[in-house]
Amino acid sequence: MCVCQTMEVGKHGKNVSHTGGRGVLLEPFIHQVGGHSSMMRYDDHTVCKPLITREQRFYESLPPEMKEFTPEYKGMVSVCFEGDSDGYINLVAYPYVESDSLEQDETPERDQPRRKHSRRSLNRSGSGSEHKEEKPGLVFESTESSIQDMGSLQSSIHSDVPFQMLDGNSSVSSEKITFNPWSLRCHKQQLSRMRSESKERKLYSILQKAEFECKFLLLENVVHHFKFPCVLDLKMGTRQHGDDASEEKAARQMKKCEQSTSATLGVRVCGMQVYQLDTGHYLCRNKYYGRGLSIEGFRSALYQYLHNGVELRKDLFEPILAKLRSLKAVLERQASYRFYSSSLLIIYDGKDSRSETNIERRAETCLKQADGSLPEGLQDASMTESLTVQPKVDVRMIDFAHSTFKGFRDDPTVHDGPDMGYVFGLESLVNIIEQMRDENK
Repeated sequence: MCVCQTMEVGKHGKNVSHTGGRGVLLEPFIHQVGGHSSMMRYDDHTVCKPLITREQRFYESLPPEMKEFTPEYKGMVSVCFEGDSDGYINLVAYPYVESDSLEQDETPERDQPRRKHSRRSLNRSGSGSEHKEEKPGLVFESTESSIQDMGSLQSSIHSDVPFQMLDGNSSVSSEKITFNPWSLRCHKQQLSRMRSESKERKLYSILQKAEFECKFLLLENVVHHFKFPCVLDLKMGTRQHGDDASEEKAARQMKKCEQSTSATLGVRVCGMQVYQLDTGHYLCRNKYYGRGLSIEGFRSALYQYLHNGVELRKDLFEPILAKLRSLKAVLERQASYRFYSSSLLIIYDGKDSRSETNIERRAETCLKQADGSLPEGLQDASMTESLTVQPKVDVRMIDFAHSTFKGFRDDPTVHDGPDMGYVFGLESLVNIIEQMRDENK
């Protein structure tokens, strides 16, 4: 038996014990705006997702200069699908332990559930919840009808800021929830898949507790620095299918690209959430909205992402542009790399000190002196506005399940030069944001 890289997470403030048999109860990651796999919150600084071996190996092989633009890879955990006596199902993480007889190259691309060899105790940094010691963070009733019932998914971790989905007419839905709607959808589907797999292997019974496990990747939570994270998930490149895709899958992916801005711009919206200062909630869009956008519609979506309900965040233009230009320069140096079906996250804080200052300033304008001049304090604020510190912005590449480069896992197809489809998408983003900046000076 050997304990894998899971133990690396200890250096990030996690106290790892080898006694007690307690695992980490996973919580839904409430700020997931896109993707297929359900992201789970491991602790304040770490999320996890179902392991795909190619993606894991890619993270382990990243060129040093790309690491600034990707989440930190923190290892692996075994995630158990555990039923309790009340008929609820919990996802619980334990350190990953694999048999010495299992060769790494024999691991399938998407690992199937298997029985546990052992358990270890894990403690989460920034969180006081432990399995079997506090209330379950993620529960799902173990009945067929509950698979269809979104209300059966519950969590002790939720946002104090409500989320509202925009429909096709850009109207705000009346329902307010404490998760990004896409996050909720992914969690439901993940639990349904895991339950079906466990039933196929006869490892789960409604009448008695039974368990199985699968591997999850541990990755940096890239939004943990932001109090009100505004997240834009962009599917990058003009091609989305991997070299190993079947003809049928490749045809489906090519059709999606041809019918969206992936073909015309090299980028399409895959999901977003943006905090609105005027209403105090997040507005959300999903991938289906993004697929139907024209070039002008894509521009409008970017504008909406940069608008907080009160004003356009002009202060974000230069920080975002600087990050995108730096990433473009890095990727142009990565010969033979292809990032098929990967996404790019752009993140900023929807409510920083500058935003609050601007709201106060707007209130002060209503108190203008009778002669129309601004109050002295407001004049001083206006003069110093250009000297304010630039807002924090982050840009990260994610989702590398179909990525490749020369010599990677003995891939038979070798590509020449950089990924120009991805670079084209970055160029389109830069051009659109530059135009938006120039039009709103």
